[in-house]
Amino acid sequence: MSGWVAYLAVAGLIVLLAVAGAVLRRLVSRSRAGTGRGTSLAGDEALRTIRPGDILEIRGVPCPVRGTIRLHEAGWSWAVHLLDDVDGVRRWLSVEERRDHEVVLWTAEPGATVTPGAPTIDLADHRYGWVESGQARYTATGVTGRDPSGTMRYHDYQAPGGARLSFEAYGEAGWEVARGELLRRAEVVVRPRTGAN
Repeated sequence: MSGWVAYLAVAGLIVLLAVAGAVLRRLVSRSRAGTGRGTSLAGDEALRTIRPGDILEIRGVPCPVRGTIRLHEAGWSWAVHLLDDVDGVRRWLSVEERRDHEVVLWTAEPGATVTPGAPTIDLADHRYGWVESGQARYTATGVTGRDPSGTMRYHDYQAPGGARLSFEAYGEAGWEVARGELLRRAEVVVRPRTGAN
């Protein structure tokens, strides 16, 4: 009788393990299907290949990429990705390759009355110092509100502690003001759009 009991116990354990494995595979499959993405990417290569339709998870919050602007100036290049944000605030993520993939999350400041050009600018309890200015050529894809190509002028400022302030003017348009926060690369996960090559 003890032989039969041992046989039944082993058979029961095997069935239990098979059921648990099937349930685990189903849960993993369902979680991937729920995001619409089977892969996620991190690191420099992922940042270099962001394009409209991708989902960026910034500190765990999903942000679809609406459009991308790629800029070039005197051998340097960087990209700006316009994000869909649920709270209706205009935000974008910039990735500057010339600075070892410096990643900054920008928030528009449409009510700001400051203008560029001064060596320092005070805004929102920060004093920003001028860092650089210039003009770049750009190409735009997706929904950006910009012409497909053209030129962009900029003035960049930085406060102690790393807070950023940027002024940009595309084509003949006036200055747009944005404040930026430097992100660590690990804080941004790229989920490529379905069917992306």
